[in-house]
Amino acid sequence: MSAVEEYIWQRPEPQSGLLLRLRKLLLAASPKMREKIRYNVPFYGCPRWFCYTNPLKNGGVEVCFLDGYKLSNEQSLLVAYNRQTVRGVIVLDLADLAEKEEALREIIQEALLLEELSGNRPAFSRKK
Repeated sequence: MSAVEEYIWQRPEPQSGLLLRLRKLLLAASPKMREKIRYNVPFYGCPRWFCYTNPLKNGGVEVCFLDGYKLSNEQSLLVAYNRQTVRGVIVLDLADLAEKEEALREIIQEALLLEELSGNRPAFSRKK
């Protein structure tokens, strides 16, 4: 079991189920996608870190995009919360994810494209 899987299984239900579905969505976004626990939360990168999943106290999860301020936000889902660069999508539960899933896929693909074009952060090690 990976460190991210262990992290997810340690979260209470229904949050662990939500994190598991988000993980699956993120890993499916690219065959090059990698994951790692950083700053005590799951980070995802391809090959550079571009987002993380942040469990919320209300049981939801925020999918945070490191360069979210550069994203178009055509879906009107990204929130800033007084952050300079990070923008996130709040997902309250599995039903909320079902409603937002297609838009979230679009945001993930846009973020991956942005990372591919910018390359301004150091790539992480591919060692396992």
